[in-house]
This record gives sequence, structure tokens and C-alpha cells, in this order.
Amino acid sequence: MFTGIVAAVGEISGIDVLGSGPDAGVRLTVEAGGLPLQDVAIGDSIAINGACMTVTAKTASSFNVDVSRESLNRTAGLDQQGPVNLEKALTLADRLGGHLVSGHVDGLGLVRKLEPVAESHELVIAAPRELGKYLAYKGSIVVNGVSLTVNRVIDHADDCEFSINLIPHTLQATTLKHLRAGAKVNLEVDLIARYVERMLSSKQQD
Repeated sequence: MFTGIVAAVGEISGIDVLGSGPDAGVRLTVEAGGLPLQDVAIGDSIAINGACMTVTAKTASSFNVDVSRESLNRTAGLDQQGPVNLEKALTLADRLGGHLVSGHVDGLGLVRKLEPVAESHELVIAAPRELGKYLAYKGSIVVNGVSLTVNRVIDHADDCEFSINLIPHTLQATTLKHLRAGAKVNLEVDLIARYVERMLSSKQQD
């Protein structure tokens, strides 16, 4: 589990294809940036742009993860070199500064705009229509591993558009400042919303 509070911005510095054929996965080399790795062991989990990955090797300043083709097909930003948001798995002694995050990407969003509004920025994203039922005003959403609060939700025929207010600290401490209209982002909906939807659907079937 994670909190969606980005601990450091690292960088994917190497991508090695594992095997051959269209279904081959990749091995990523990730420079950890300011993320301390002293307490990270082989087999531990680190969220990369919101996707939970298993550490397979490490040095003092970098680590490796293997990403399957299935994961590559369902995420954004793990198939190219560049900056990524990093967070180590939550321990029971950590503060829950964001919200409970599983590190499992539910779908890809499409950035509609990122524009300044006073001292902050408004980020507008189109989510897949099926994720719309989990989005609510003042509810939680994870975008590329960052726990954020939804400010507005508009349902359309083909998608669900929501907006987020990004304060200067969030832009400075994460990769969200690099987003542009047309970019794809990893989305994870609130875990509690999923359980509520499941309970309500089960009750309706009784």
C-alpha cells in the first residue's frame, strides 16, 4: 500500500527488452533521485508513476524493476526514459498524508489542459467513462502516483471530465508540472469508493 505522497522524483535511465516478440516485457533502470534506498530490499515494492513495481536489483542510487507487457499496455510513462514520481511502500509507522493507494492503475486519463489560476494551476483530465462513478466532488484520485482532491466532475457521453487544483508545492515536488494537453496519465480511483460501489451493487441484486 502507498499514500500517494510522492517521496522523490527519479528518472528512468535505461530500458532493456526482456526476450523477443510482441509480448516481451522490459527491465527498467531507475535513478532514485532523492529517494533513500538504504532500507529497500530486493522484492520490496516501489510505486513508479503510481504503478506498484517490485525491486529486482539495486545500487546505492538506482534500482531495477521488471515490467510485463500487460503492465506496459495498461500504464503510461513506463516505456520511455524521463522523470517519474517515486514512493516506497507504506509502513504501519508512516503518516497517511494522502489516502490509501494500492498502486494498481485502474485506467488511463487524457490531459485536457494544465493552466495557471492565480497562484495555482488547474489540471483537467478526461477519465474513461467506466471510472466516472468513482469520482466525486472533494473525493480522492491518484494521478501518476500523486494523491489529489477532485474539485469538479462532469459526465459526458464518452468520458468523465474532472478538474484538480495543483498548488505550487505539488508542481515543484512532482512530475505533474511537465504535463501538457494530450498527455496520458495513470489513474487510480479511491479504494473506499470501489468497496461502496460493490456493496451497493450487491444490495441491489438481493
